[in-house]
Amino acid sequence: MTEVTEARLNERLKRLRDHLERENPVLAETVDSFRLLDGVARRLGLLEEGDSFTSRVSWWPVIAILGTFSAGKSTFINSFVGQRIQTTGNQAVDDKFTVLCFGPHPEPRVLPGLALDSDPRFPFYRISREIETVASGEGRRLDSYLQLKTCNSDRLKGRILLDSPGFDADAQRTSTLLVTSHIIDLADLVLVFFDARHPEPGAMKDTLEHLVGETIKRPDANKFLYILNQIDLAARDDNPEEIVSAWQRALAQKGLTAGRFYRIYDRDAAVLQGDEEVRRRFQAKRDADMAEILRRIEEVEVERAYRIIGVLEKSVKRVRDDLLPRVAAARDRWRQRVLWGDGVAAVLLFLFPLLWSVSGGLWGEGALLGSLLGSPPGVLLVLIGLAGLGYGAHLGVRRLMAGSVVLGLRRLPAGEEREWLLRAFAMNSGPRKSVFPKTPVGWNRRAQRELEQVLADADTMVQRLNDRFTNPSGEEQSLAEQVVGVTAGQAKGEGGAAA
Repeated sequence: MTEVTEARLNERLKRLRDHLERENPVLAETVDSFRLLDGVARRLGLLEEGDSFTSRVSWWPVIAILGTFSAGKSTFINSFVGQRIQTTGNQAVDDKFTVLCFGPHPEPRVLPGLALDSDPRFPFYRISREIETVASGEGRRLDSYLQLKTCNSDRLKGRILLDSPGFDADAQRTSTLLVTSHIIDLADLVLVFFDARHPEPGAMKDTLEHLVGETIKRPDANKFLYILNQIDLAARDDNPEEIVSAWQRALAQKGLTAGRFYRIYDRDAAVLQGDEEVRRRFQAKRDADMAEILRRIEEVEVERAYRIIGVLEKSVKRVRDDLLPRVAAARDRWRQRVLWGDGVAAVLLFLFPLLWSVSGGLWGEGALLGSLLGSPPGVLLVLIGLAGLGYGAHLGVRRLMAGSVVLGLRRLPAGEEREWLLRAFAMNSGPRKSVFPKTPVGWNRRAQRELEQVLADADTMVQRLNDRFTNPSGEEQSLAEQVVGVTAGQAKGEGGAAA
């Protein structure tokens, strides 16, 4: 790593650590663990210079809002932040992914996708590179996919909302699906909106496949909340249970039998009809479900802390248990092919002079080789020539066999993982790398110890978080809370003394 690149990375990680030290000291320690993981991954060839696993983590709590067209996502966001920041309508009114965060200015401001792609604090850092790998040329059109909006709302302080364009699976491009998957992976809470006015979920097979079908195998499936919006329009027939049952059957067909639906509507735009009893029943259900949704949103700070540590553990296991074996397998294929190729080349180099000598080309009267072998300097010259031919043939075989392995790796699905494997294999098959070691370059006892240390540190951080957020003994204040309180009091006293 060049000094300039290393200095930039160190400065970025220092700013991140300083910010977390003030906000949550436990998370500040994860930065050091990520740095240790980065070093191992860089020596393995997985990460390029200046890259870091910290860039693949959203360090702020993230609430993602997905859903179909006209499902009321924008209306919900406007109600939540207390401002009309998103355009509403029955048709598609915005075709971009929008990151909403707090801003000090009274009026909302719209910033281009570059603001997200170039800032590691936001969840779309370097997303243009991933888009480019699956859709050539689209990475340069980042502003067609992303925008950043600021809003002076207390409800956005310390958290980020991610609003997706109305989801129409049949019309989605590969790059848009990649961004959607990226959002789902990094979010602490995912609100999936459906339009209660269209209770025929069977006609939305592709949409359900992308928004629901892929979540059932996830270990964090409990972060998905399925919301039937505009349920007030069902009051005229008094059949909300039938609508919910229809959606539950549709999800069950996708294999999702857990979870629940929340039934809400915008009270300011409600179209409740029927007698007073029906209106009270709908409103009571709406208020209870909305309170539950808001409670889950308020809890994302706690979930964010566990998520980041979970990402750290997952990244270590991904390197150790997935990427490393695949790099080793690729290197082993190359190694075996090179040894076979060298054997074939050696046989050909032996047969050629043998056949030539049989024909008299080497030993006949006046033949060059015969005259050279008649003196010691000539013999040395012949040996040097043969060694040069052998080494040249070996280099050619290495390049040829490396190309065959790279061809196989390029058949993998486009994305970051494929680029990691290609970069690591290139490091293992370079001209200065021996074919005889069976382990990948950079993998040794030191790397094993460092990864084990990161996992052990992650377990310790989880225990410390548990101490902060739980109190099994039932005492009035846990020891961890006392320590945090003392530390905060000391800091306040020191600040007052300094002032």
